[in-house]
Amino acid sequence: MTSKQRLLAAWNGKPVDHVPLTTWCFGLKAPPHLKWTRDGIDRTFWYSLRMEHLHTLPQPWTVEDDFQRVRSWQSLGLDDVLDVSVPWSADPSTTWKDTEVPAGKMVPQYPVMIRDYQTPSGGLRHAVRKTGEDGGAGWVIQPNCVPLIEDFNIPRGVKHIVSSPSDVKAIGHLYMPPDAKARTWFAERIAKVKAFADQNGVAVQAWACFGMDAMVWLTGTEGAILLAMDEPHAFRQLLDIILKTDLARAELAASTPGVDIVSQRGWYSSTDLWSPALFNEYTFPCIKAVADTIHRHGKKFGYVMTTGVEKLGERLADAGVDVLYFVDPVQDKVRLEWVREHLASRLTVVGGTNALSVQTGWKNGLGDEIKRAIDCLAPTNRFILHPVDALFPDTPWEGVEELIKAWKQMC
Repeated sequence: MTSKQRLLAAWNGKPVDHVPLTTWCFGLKAPPHLKWTRDGIDRTFWYSLRMEHLHTLPQPWTVEDDFQRVRSWQSLGLDDVLDVSVPWSADPSTTWKDTEVPAGKMVPQYPVMIRDYQTPSGGLRHAVRKTGEDGGAGWVIQPNCVPLIEDFNIPRGVKHIVSSPSDVKAIGHLYMPPDAKARTWFAERIAKVKAFADQNGVAVQAWACFGMDAMVWLTGTEGAILLAMDEPHAFRQLLDIILKTDLARAELAASTPGVDIVSQRGWYSSTDLWSPALFNEYTFPCIKAVADTIHRHGKKFGYVMTTGVEKLGERLADAGVDVLYFVDPVQDKVRLEWVREHLASRLTVVGGTNALSVQTGWKNGLGDEIKRAIDCLAPTNRFILHPVDALFPDTPWEGVEELIKAWKQMC
């Protein structure tokens, strides 16, 4: 089987020649024999274009680098997926201005970066501490401005862009469905990716929706929860703005030849933030609407939820999720037997081990963890082994080698 055939079979609950093993790279340091140089710059760390439009990388990373990463993983026997991040657009009449306030003027210790927007529905301000810490080689870095979408903004926010119900309407001018320029960009990227994928038997995954992740990016963590509880009308209005663009991005991805699966971020949609009641009221209908859109085009729908799977996993299946990232017995303490009984007959589960096990437990325990996951979940034909959720700059290559060794012994 090709890598694509193997993953498609697992996504559809069909028999495979062996359990697939996939990884996500979030700055994994490659060993010397698998490094390469492009445009005179060493590609020391591996990434994925799943991160495009979302993060600032410390080194260049192109679609050709994605292709080389796929070749490298395939040379080791692993399966890999080519990721494409679907763009969104902004109202062309919207303008913004960036400024920076010196340390001590707005907050102690740090300068504050500010982006002031002028939209047809009024002004918005987004202000974030510029902390400038060095996270170490390979880690993503804080940009020198305040993008609308950026994980760095959440804990460093001085003023989130949605700080009151009156800010909500203007967001509709900043997170909009892909315009003609964005659609052209996406078509050109997919054409390039599809040509490589077809030649090398690789599946293509489009990241098209933000859901509650966007809510938290825009309002902050506490702001999102308080808005839902204290200002439900404004919360619903903002969620509708997000969903409108998510559905348009999902429609574009699912209707494009060459895309095999369309996926949604859900890191901020779990029980870490939302009660099951709030999830059912706000998040579930949005996920179902996205699933219905993707299924109309005959494509699979993937969803990320790294915690709270035993409480919300069945609702994700009810909503139409086909592939669940992730099932994590380490940090989320998911019982694999429960997953087998309650989820694996309804959707494909990805996970079974954790990146922490690869990082610190590879000398003892990792092999047992992998054996247990494969023994429990492989008979369902709906299991993909994957260290949750990604391999990072501090993941030792020795751990990766042990991961691969243990997997091959079981398969």
